[in-house]
Amino acid sequence: MPNFSFVLLYVENPPASAAFYADLLGRPAVETSPTFAMLPLSGGVMLGLWSRKTVEPAAVAQAGGSEVAFTVEDAATVRTMFADWKERGLDIIQEPAQMDFGFTFVATDPDGHRLRVFVPGAA
Repeated sequence: MPNFSFVLLYVENPPASAAFYADLLGRPAVETSPTFAMLPLSGGVMLGLWSRKTVEPAAVAQAGGSEVAFTVEDAATVRTMFADWKERGLDIIQEPAQMDFGFTFVATDPDGHRLRVFVPGAA
């Protein structure tokens, strides 16, 4: 069975998006070009940032139609990350809230991709 290895986001400016994610996640890009950048996430999964203008076949979906989610260990970490991301100027589209699956908030990156931080089942 194949292994899940990549999340690809289509962006306007891969080097700028790579700088955004490297700063946000504290992980430097391992590859950067004018049309593509790549950063390590965890468990061997990579975040690919591909130029919306050069992706083949052409992308038809708009940003915000899906989410990249980050699981954290407790509600305090959700609150800390919320404060940090808000201070960094990320667009917060959902303040910290308890939902059926856990405690969470949602922000967007500069291209409008939804970034969810949550702790499963926590209050």
